[in-house]
Parts: sequence; C-alpha cells; structure tokens
Amino acid sequence: MGDTVADLEDVRFLTVAEVAEMMRVSKMTVYRMVHSGELPAIRFGRSFRVPESAVAQAVQNHIADSA
Repeated sequence: MGDTVADLEDVRFLTVAEVAEMMRVSKMTVYRMVHSGELPAIRFGRSFRVPESAVAQAVQNHIADSA
C-alpha cells in the first residue's frame, strides 16, 4: 500500500485549461474527451484533473490514428 502513495507522488495532474493549452485545443474539446472516456481524468468537486501521462498517451494515439 505504501507503493501506491509513492507512485501518486510521481503523477503530475493538470487542469483542463493546462491540457487545452498543451494540446492547442479549446477547453470544451478537453471536456468532451474526458466525458467520452478518451482522456482519463479525476474529478475533484466540480473540477477535473488529468494525469500528464494520459495527455501524452492521447496525443500518441491521435498521431498513430492519423498515420
């Protein structure tokens, strides 16, 4: 169980606005990706946080799909 806490310390969570800026898309596009399950996110109250690794994976998936 201690490993889980250590693993979480390595995870960097991004806001929807940060993800939108990184991907050069609108915040609404990010919300759509989250709600469709295309982009995993954790909900804290009324806001979402997206693991940075999930953003990288989503970008890789889009690159692979368009190739």
